[in-house]
Amino acid sequence: MNPEQISSPTSTPSHKLRNLLVAIAAIILTTALYLGFQTQQSSTSLDAVAAAAQPIDVALANDKPTTIEFYADWCSSCQSMAADNLSLEQEYGDRMNFVMLNVDNTKWLPEITKYRVDGIPRFIFLDRQNQAIGDATGAIPREIMAANIEAAIANQSLPHNSISSDRTSPMKEPKASDNAQPRDHGKKPV
Repeated sequence: MNPEQISSPTSTPSHKLRNLLVAIAAIILTTALYLGFQTQQSSTSLDAVAAAAQPIDVALANDKPTTIEFYADWCSSCQSMAADNLSLEQEYGDRMNFVMLNVDNTKWLPEITKYRVDGIPRFIFLDRQNQAIGDATGAIPREIMAANIEAAIANQSLPHNSISSDRTSPMKEPKASDNAQPRDHGKKPV
């Protein structure tokens, strides 16, 4: 092969224009995808709902009925209900306790066992004496949750008791806590 036959890529104006158009198209596509994913996510996060909720010990010590929600950050049904649950907390929070317990936190294992949580989101309704009066599992419409909350506040039977939605995330076993110390460097205990 002759050195004259080896062609090097040339930077002609048409190549530069094509590369510029490809770069612009890539930027537009990336921006559209980013914005698309942002609008699909709920504007209310589980963290915001949990922050507005009461600690369980405070809720069980006052004279109001209580709704306990068992949830997990990975639960898509829990995430989809976050905005409705926050609005329910804001609407009824002066007359009803709202408690959120993350099932991934082994601290709540006694409560998970007591209320037989096998799917999330799981809602337990307690009366003023902290006795269970009803439950719901899965993604429950806001209207049904509001009707149950209003009935619990009025000390009446829940209109939608022991209901289960088809949008339920199966409960996973809590992960064992890692007791390894930073200086252990992966050594197994003797």
